[in-house]
Amino acid sequence: MAKDPVCGMIVNEKTALSSEIGGKQFFFCSPNCQKTFVNPEKELASLKKRMYVAASGALVLAILRAGLYLGLAVGAVTVTWVPIPNIPYLTWGLLLFIIVTPIQLIGGWTFYVGAYEGIKRKTANMDLLISVGTLVAYIYSTIVVFLPDALPVKERDVYFEVSAVIIAFVLLGKFMEEAIKKKGSAAVRKLLDLRPTMATLLKDGNEVEIPAIQVQVGDVLIIRPGEKIPTDGIVIEGTSSVDEKMITGESMPVDKNIGDGVIGATMNKQGLLKIRATKVGKDTTLSQIAHIVEQAQSSSTKIQRLADSISAKFVPAVVLMAVATFVVWFFIFGSFVTGLLAFIAVLIISCPCALGIATPAALMVGVGKGAEAGILIRGAEYLERSQKITTIVFDKTGTLTKGEPSVTDIVVFGQFSENQIIGYASSVETGSEHPLAQAILKEAKMKDILIKNPQNFEAVSGMGVRAQVDGKQVLFGNRKLLGKFAISTDHIEQKMESLESEGKTVMIVAVDQGIAGLIAVADTLKESSRSAIESLKSLKIETVMLTGDNEKTAKAVAKNVGIDKVIANVLPAEKADVIKRLQSEKKIVAMVGDGINDAPALAQADIGIAIGSGSDIAKETGGIILIRDDIMDVARAVRLARATMRKIKQNLFWALIYNAAAIPIAAIGLLSPIIAAAAMAFSSISVIGNSYFLKRFKIDEKKPLIVTEDAKSQKEMQVVLEKTR
Repeated sequence: MAKDPVCGMIVNEKTALSSEIGGKQFFFCSPNCQKTFVNPEKELASLKKRMYVAASGALVLAILRAGLYLGLAVGAVTVTWVPIPNIPYLTWGLLLFIIVTPIQLIGGWTFYVGAYEGIKRKTANMDLLISVGTLVAYIYSTIVVFLPDALPVKERDVYFEVSAVIIAFVLLGKFMEEAIKKKGSAAVRKLLDLRPTMATLLKDGNEVEIPAIQVQVGDVLIIRPGEKIPTDGIVIEGTSSVDEKMITGESMPVDKNIGDGVIGATMNKQGLLKIRATKVGKDTTLSQIAHIVEQAQSSSTKIQRLADSISAKFVPAVVLMAVATFVVWFFIFGSFVTGLLAFIAVLIISCPCALGIATPAALMVGVGKGAEAGILIRGAEYLERSQKITTIVFDKTGTLTKGEPSVTDIVVFGQFSENQIIGYASSVETGSEHPLAQAILKEAKMKDILIKNPQNFEAVSGMGVRAQVDGKQVLFGNRKLLGKFAISTDHIEQKMESLESEGKTVMIVAVDQGIAGLIAVADTLKESSRSAIESLKSLKIETVMLTGDNEKTAKAVAKNVGIDKVIANVLPAEKADVIKRLQSEKKIVAMVGDGINDAPALAQADIGIAIGSGSDIAKETGGIILIRDDIMDVARAVRLARATMRKIKQNLFWALIYNAAAIPIAAIGLLSPIIAAAAMAFSSISVIGNSYFLKRFKIDEKKPLIVTEDAKSQKEMQVVLEKTR
């Protein structure tokens, strides 16, 4: 069984319609559904064919013109209706009609359809200008050839070349635009191609090889060392390390044990794993990444909607101006030919193609650039808002910090060593599931300290634990525990208070009624937190910490990373209210968080930035998702947004200045239609080229998002990434 790629319906592969697209087999529920399947490769190939037809025809016309005048014609030089020597029934006009008609029908068809669709929606678009300009030249010339006496003028000149060359130039510009768009999203498509095609299903105790597309939620899959994981799932048996760098950007493999989640298309490095599929198809991590990027690249910003609005009003005004130009030339100056050429030139030179692609071109490159760096931007509006941010609010736990306690300080008294202190503490905490105990046990394991079995273990609620280790009475807990057993802590109070002022939890180790040492535990900062805050300050952005922790701990963490303002003791339900209060101060606020309790604040903020390793609801609420769990990506996202918006504004400026300056020149007859078409095409290409330079923007990424395992794929990906930079 397989899914229809258009409607998602489950279809039987044996009976369903199938098509091979891009080297892959797709199954459709009906012919109608198959027709709605839009294949970018096929669309680009179709545009390429139309461009070749138009360019080939234009080249033939140039060769004929050169042969006739012994030199390539420049501008809109006309050919008079005269018979060809020794060919009695064929004239130049008829020959040009035969050459240009396929260009007009095949090459120009896309503009006519676009113009018709715009008229149906009661809007005047860019295709309308091109259609009117080329059709006027073509129809007028056709009448000259076949019905010359029907015209109210004596001129017998034809302008087939004008129509053909305009179509050729515009199609060339469109083809280059689509080709660059294809390259802009190639990295994400290549990422999806890295998914394995086959999976090993465990069914009734037997291993069965099935296409990965057929895996269903709940299926148990076997992944051997060196194999890619077919889909997202949970480990139910075995231990291994998995290379997840294509998602996280981290070079070190991640250890996987029973209960741990795995991501489709990542590489199993060592042990045999059995996983239960939890997400398949469009719900997998990779598919969601591709979907987010695709949506963002095709979405619209306010500035894009402004450009569309300008175009909608601009096109009718241009048509009226072109008509007025013709009327003035014909009725006042008495020149039909000059008026006709000026009419066509005004239509073509004013065509706001560059205005229409100014925003999408830069947006596509910017979003693609972010995706390569592990920054997923869910839509164009978030990109636009990001460059206006004045204040960024950070959650503390799991965002600025690692979200799990670690041993930060070991203080020894008397003849004890640090290893002995950790040894006693870890021994009495053996088997405990408490996060603080886990931090102690993790420290002992890291230092290869032998953990011994305690005797006469006793847990004292709210205070700590007591047990015997190697015949010695060991106490491990807080001040109350030692007070219960009449052990004074006066001489260590200064040291304890110093550690606690830094936001650390301090536990006391006592051996045989004497204090042996202190162990301080804290939720440690992520390596990039301090540099991320410094980077944001360099961008003139205010930073705020919003946390449910006590004020003392929060201020200690804020001081350590350099955050400007601390708002502590905030309940999850109150976080959104804090964001509202900041917004009421006329601030553009971004919220960075990772947990379920951050979701309301992420939704309330002008832009929510969700940490990729966080909960699904946080990622669903965030407008920007940081895949790599690297806080430095917050600053990178802001810099990328600002760079992208600069490109958009540059594109709009040059497109509008170009049109405003060129229309009067065309109206007074100083710009031939062919030169106007070439200039218009060059304008569009220059906008695309300016946007493409965004690929060179230094986003300061650590590693590319997409990395492959085998040498062949690695080489292919390197080529793709180089092309899209």
